[in-house]
Amino acid sequence: VIANASVNKMTVISNGKEYRAIQVGTVMTHPDYRNQGLAAELMNKIIETYEKEYDFIYLFANKTVLDFYPKFGFEKVKESRFSMKAYHLEKVTDNTSSLRKLDINNQTDFQLMKEFAIERVPVSSILGVKNSEHLLMFYFIIVFKNSIYYDEEENVIIIFEVEDDKLHVFDIISKARVEADRVLSRIVSADIDIIYFYFIPDLYSEDVDAVYMEESNDVLFVRPLLLNDTGHLAFPLTSHS
Repeated sequence: VIANASVNKMTVISNGKEYRAIQVGTVMTHPDYRNQGLAAELMNKIIETYEKEYDFIYLFANKTVLDFYPKFGFEKVKESRFSMKAYHLEKVTDNTSSLRKLDINNQTDFQLMKEFAIERVPVSSILGVKNSEHLLMFYFIIVFKNSIYYDEEENVIIIFEVEDDKLHVFDIISKARVEADRVLSRIVSADIDIIYFYFIPDLYSEDVDAVYMEESNDVLFVRPLLLNDTGHLAFPLTSHS
């Protein structure tokens, strides 16, 4: 393989409306074959093949190729970061009794992850995705393999990490809609000051702060621009290809 561009067929949920979308990922060319227009040829082929069948095409680009995608009609969209002060949550007194860390090398745990990946509901009704189990499994296996927990009482998988007084919540995976504040209350300790979300939390309210990200390693590009009326937005991190 000397050049590649992958296509992920996605169902994107935006404020209750479903869109058929294509997410392009893994766009790369072997160093020996660059500057020959191979990536451009692949992008044109993807657009030609899918633009009439799908509502929009989107991708996440690193900072080195920000000038490349506008040539194909993609527009840059600024995403936001969501956070909340932990004192807004009512902490559960015994918040760890049913919380169990999952091990991808344990067959039972791995099957549980696969089951949840297939049957999950979107983490956000404001902006979420369906049918993206292949991407979620990548994050389970490669990216967050040491940060996956199962809450047996709530029947939910939570991907999170604690950094000093900060709680980073990367995903909440459930088979049915859950109350995010209740799930969070079970993992927030007294030492946590602020919670960062890597998706738009459904408890998006006056308690949640949203700020536009000035710099990011994953810059969102969309073609055509359908999501420009949703205000602060962020695609769930575990749906990035």
